[in-house]
Amino acid sequence: MAQARYKQLVDTLAFDIREGRLPPGTRLPTHRKLAAREGLALVTASRVYAELQAMGLVSGETGRGTFVRESTLPRHLGIDQHAAASGMVDLNFNYPSLPGQAELLRDGLRQLAASGDLEALLRYQPHGGRQHERAIMARHLAARGLTVNAEQVLIVNGAQQGLATTVMALLQPGDVVAVDALSYPGFKVLAEAHRLELAPIPAAGNGPDLDALERLCKRRRVRAIYVMPTLHNPLGWVMPLSRRRQLVAIARRHGLLIIEDAAYAFLAEDAPAPLAALAPEITVYVSGLSKSVATGLRVGFVAAPAEWVAQLERAIRATTWNTPGVMTALACGWLADGTVTRLEKEKRRDAKARQAIAGEVFARMPCVRHPASYFVWLPLPEELRADQLATALMREQIAVSTAEPFATSAQVPHALRLALGSVDLDTLRDALQKVRRAIDAQAY
Repeated sequence: MAQARYKQLVDTLAFDIREGRLPPGTRLPTHRKLAAREGLALVTASRVYAELQAMGLVSGETGRGTFVRESTLPRHLGIDQHAAASGMVDLNFNYPSLPGQAELLRDGLRQLAASGDLEALLRYQPHGGRQHERAIMARHLAARGLTVNAEQVLIVNGAQQGLATTVMALLQPGDVVAVDALSYPGFKVLAEAHRLELAPIPAAGNGPDLDALERLCKRRRVRAIYVMPTLHNPLGWVMPLSRRRQLVAIARRHGLLIIEDAAYAFLAEDAPAPLAALAPEITVYVSGLSKSVATGLRVGFVAAPAEWVAQLERAIRATTWNTPGVMTALACGWLADGTVTRLEKEKRRDAKARQAIAGEVFARMPCVRHPASYFVWLPLPEELRADQLATALMREQIAVSTAEPFATSAQVPHALRLALGSVDLDTLRDALQKVRRAIDAQAY
């Protein structure tokens, strides 16, 4: 009987939410009040809300209560590529492109077609890439402050596959991985697929709270830490050298593997040394050319201690077998002739121009951003709900991301993450002004 009553209440509340009788933003009774009203045990009332939350109908917020979610907003907004398909202005994904990049591709393909090595690119490649291409990648990393041998570099199909390869090769289901409380959604997806337990670390200035990390390592058996020390996504911080050294000391003390994601690192000039340079024996460094060149160029690289290379190569073999021969040759040509360096410089200039626009539009608002990054983190006033604001903006054909896809803790802040790099400057200014107006309209 109790089971039937519990299920009936879940179905009734779900029906009322879907029919609009409980509109988005409605604060539901506390667990205790619901239990008293329905004659349930407190644990059963909590179970009712947990099931509604699993269905995506409500969200629980520590200290505030349980609220009806905006049901027209796609779940995990910030991962699904709905914006491009619907013709919306995309402030959700970053795929920065510069004028002339299409012609650059045409020229590169013509040069490749005229080369004497073209037929070799159509055959299977070594799992981690050809030796001379790995050497080109190693020289590129040296310019970023990371000196490694070519044998320590593996070429992969983009940075995301580099992360997947690292997880497959070096971690096991059930391993505990420390992550920032707000982190890259792609790593969350990997953790879910490989059944890793993510342990969130709160932010403390320009980096994770390292005291909290130390306490976590003393309390739990943590296997690894996933970090973005240079241009964190979504908060834009660049960890100072002193904190990097402190993090390395904690990792060595507790036997942690460090996974360093440097996808956006090229945008930060004069950044401190990578963690992989400070702790080369325990760090896997992952990056790629999706942001610095083009998202369609699925070429990335992993630099790792020599003793882990064989395991990483096996993971590449188990997934894509080898590096993409044609695209890798194209990318290595651009690395060797300075094209990538030129594009990185131009994109730093482009990102600064976009941040200047964001600074003007969101003046006197608490934006969290790096002056040369392609994104802005926008905490919302306490009375605003991010899902409702994102839905209002969708009606104006603007796609933004809420904090949900970035949050690794149960407490999801009400904030927007705005990607600046996927539209032209005039469209960007107009879209950001609409975001500002939508916030002002709902806040006052």
